[in-house]
Amino acid sequence: MKAGEVRKLSAKELDAKLLELKDELFKLRFQQAINQLDNPMRINVVKKDIARVKTIQRNIELHATNS
Repeated sequence: MKAGEVRKLSAKELDAKLLELKDELFKLRFQQAINQLDNPMRINVVKKDIARVKTIQRNIELHATNS
């Protein structure tokens, strides 16, 4: 997921996306723990997507308070 795609989402959609990504990360870590993970690089991708979503949320929060 690109940052431009994340910026187009509304606040509610960002919250939903964050929950979805956290759930996916949990499942991936569980699969890794029981040695059933097919693509270990997917964990890094999901973690970066979570960081992107949180960054955009914080950016929106800061601009809302400054306005």
